[in-house]
Parts: sequence; structure tokens; C-alpha cells
Amino acid sequence: MARRIGLTGGIASGKSAAAAVLETLGAVVIDADAIAHEVTDPGGSVFEAVCRAFPSAARSGGELDRKELARLVFSDPEARERLNAIVHPAVRGRMNALAQAAEDKGAAAVVMEIPLLIENHLERHMDEVWLIEVSAKTQISRLMARSQLTEEQAKARIATQMPNAEKRAYAQVVIENEGTLEQLAERIRKTWKERGLTQ
Repeated sequence: MARRIGLTGGIASGKSAAAAVLETLGAVVIDADAIAHEVTDPGGSVFEAVCRAFPSAARSGGELDRKELARLVFSDPEARERLNAIVHPAVRGRMNALAQAAEDKGAAAVVMEIPLLIENHLERHMDEVWLIEVSAKTQISRLMARSQLTEEQAKARIATQMPNAEKRAYAQVVIENEGTLEQLAERIRKTWKERGLTQ
């Protein structure tokens, strides 16, 4: 039976970098953000529903203006809840189907990379939770650089998520990511071995 690992952490904490390392160790990684894009792309299962709910983010060319959608939902909690109610069930269904397929093929570990894992109470469906953690200062500077945001915009996005101090209570593994990518990889390899996941 494959072990299901919920990989989470605040925005710009380095979850994707951690997931890439876990993939090299033999884990099957399922990325919630990538699937959210898939289901909201033209032809995706909830594309039309999102366009109807947020007409100002629907471009005439038949695609979503994702920057406009982000602006809407990060400035309005009600709009964010409306979007989540449309997108999250579709994402969960697709992730579960992919996880089951990986387990049927004999995967030793399935890593579900989910930014809002704990906020959406999905930790209860995991065998263990791994939290990638950075300081607030690092998180803000990385997010500003990555997404070309002002400090105020970065702080507003971070504020929509549960603080790391609270997330720690749900995690079996906490991995600090203040250093280099190689330092992160080394910590993950060590943890992978300690958790008995080497094949």
C-alpha cells in the first residue's frame, strides 16, 4: 500500500522545489495547482462555471485572465470562497483518481502537493503531512520576486493562508527551507530515509 504524503507550506515556501526532489527519490507527485490550471483551462471541467461566476476575468478569446481572477479573489474573501467552491471539488476528484492510479501501479509513495491542505481539512486523508517552512521575511521577498508583487500585495496573499506556527500542529514532518536548493534536497533525502521510504 502506497503511503500518501500531504506536502504543504505557505505560498513561496518552496513546495515545488521539495516536490521535485521527492520525485527523484521515487515518489509520484500530484500537484494541486497544476490540476487547478488544468480544470480551469478552456475545455476543462469547470472553465465555463468560472467564466460565468467571474465575467470580468473571461477574455473574449475564450480563456481566463488569471491575473484579473487573482486580483478579484485575493481582495475579496467572498469571491475567493465562490471560486474555491467551484474549483476545489474538481481538483480533489482528479487528484484522487491520479493517486489511485499510481497506487494501482505499485507506487511506494504518492505526494499530494496542496498549498491549502490544512485550511481545507485534507490532512485527514493523508498518512502523513510534510510542511515546508520559511520565515515571513523570506516568504515576502520570494513572493515579490516570483510574482512581481509589491510588498503590500505579497502580504495580502500570505494573509489568506494559515500561519506556519498553526500548521505545525498538523505536520508529522517540518522541513526548514531558508538556505540553498541543495540544502533543501539534503534535508528531504535525510527525512525520506528516516521515514523508512527508501526502496
